[in-house]
Amino acid sequence: MLVVGVVALNSRLPDGGGAFLTARTTCEGGECETAVLASPFCAADACAESRVALDALHETIPVQITGRAVTVMEEACGGVLYESNAGARMAPASITKIATALVAAERTDLSEMVDVEVDGAALAVQTESTIMGLQPGMEMSMRDLLYGLLLPSGNDAAIAIAEHVAGSVPAFVELMNQRADELGLRNTHFANPHGLDDPDHYTSAHDIALFGRELLRRPELAEIVGALEYQPAWDRPAFSNSNRLLFDYPESIGIKIGYTDEAGQTIVAAAERGGRRIIVSLLGSATVYQDAIALFEWAFSDTASACRGLGG
Repeated sequence: MLVVGVVALNSRLPDGGGAFLTARTTCEGGECETAVLASPFCAADACAESRVALDALHETIPVQITGRAVTVMEEACGGVLYESNAGARMAPASITKIATALVAAERTDLSEMVDVEVDGAALAVQTESTIMGLQPGMEMSMRDLLYGLLLPSGNDAAIAIAEHVAGSVPAFVELMNQRADELGLRNTHFANPHGLDDPDHYTSAHDIALFGRELLRRPELAEIVGALEYQPAWDRPAFSNSNRLLFDYPESIGIKIGYTDEAGQTIVAAAERGGRRIIVSLLGSATVYQDAIALFEWAFSDTASACRGLGG
């Protein structure tokens, strides 16, 4: 059993009461349950009276979003503020690259030089991939490849990273799935390092939010996903971050967007305000930036920290 965290919600609840609700979310076998606990933040009877309100809150929030699956998580402790359809297995598109970057950063030095064999232009033609523009014979640092992976969302970078780290793409994908297992995730399985649609390639809103939390814990990766632009060591133009939330929402600090026909718009986003850092993951959205901003505003304005009492 994986204890996801504690949900601590303030008085702006459907029952109109003023007491805090405190609940523990636990997940096992891909299923998550939330149970109200005896709380230091409210009297036991007040918490008990608000059980219905808590159940209702997990079904609906006072904002409208188009995402088919969503998790809103407190980064400091992993506590869940809101979830809907969060265990559903869905196509992730390029937010897959969060896991790719995490595995690469954990197993290499970012200063390592990589001999490139992948042809980005050919890959773009064959698969309609987004690319950073790699050509066979190039030598790039792992840092430059990670920027190319996470800013312009280069599928060619994903392949070059995979081949360098593990010797082949299938071997690297095994490492990605191993990392998901280590995190206790039961609704994630990777079939590639870039996110192109595949029946065996899926994640859930809850699982990929946890991957995003792990990425933010590595300062070198947090710096990359928060960069507006980056100039690799080549004579071509700099990269601009494809995550427009960084430009449109001042509190945004990353992380990654994605899109395929099957997945729709996807995002794992993080924002910081007043000492709180919130992670939002959305799968199957039609208006991913508007959805993310609405969820951030709700979380920052209408909820108490999910880490109260946990040292967060």
